[in-house]
Amino acid sequence: MYVLIGGAGMMGLDLAQQLLKLGHTVAVIDIDPLACRFAREKIGVMAFEGSAVSTTVLLEAGIRQANAIVAALRDDALNLALITLSRSYGISHIVVRMRDREFLEAYRLAQASHIISTVDLAVATMANAIEYPQVESMMHFEQGQVEVLKLPISGDCYVAGQTIAEIAQDPHFPNHSLIIGYQCHACANLEIPNGNTVLQAGSTILVVTRPEFVHQIIDYLGIQLVIFQH
Repeated sequence: MYVLIGGAGMMGLDLAQQLLKLGHTVAVIDIDPLACRFAREKIGVMAFEGSAVSTTVLLEAGIRQANAIVAALRDDALNLALITLSRSYGISHIVVRMRDREFLEAYRLAQASHIISTVDLAVATMANAIEYPQVESMMHFEQGQVEVLKLPISGDCYVAGQTIAEIAQDPHFPNHSLIIGYQCHACANLEIPNGNTVLQAGSTILVVTRPEFVHQIIDYLGIQLVIFQH
């Protein structure tokens, strides 16, 4: 896949590096010659110096051949212009980094396929770290209607040593919740568990649940709240 990224700031460059590792062909566009030089020499992607909302630069960067566009420019108005131009060239897969939520409806009207609010993500992550210190990570899907939790199974957890089937048959296991991933230790590959999978102490699981059941899942698993005192 050829991915064209508008904006070679920290996010644009980090994304370019990640996409390159995943085997994609990547190019960035930025007005900063130093950023473009860094992208070429340090990351190893193509870089085009100029405005990402210039049709001349977009054509030079090969927008007609692009499979996806990432709008990660310095302000939302420029991102909106890039989305509009990308649509005019027939690009349907457009991911935009939103800075100001006031642009949300404009991005939707411009038909961005994915709108990522970095501020909302950061705030949600911090709030979750305060509210649920037991949870290693949490992801929201469908506008927060579904949560995916990464949870540690310590030796004193209620479910340590039990199988997935035993847990599923327990009437106290919260409704509308599923264990969808299992990692026996930090260096192991993530597995899709079955009914015979035993949750060993020191392992990690992925659980899908609804927001209103997060506390119940943590309580059911017997994951203890750890508060560090100084």
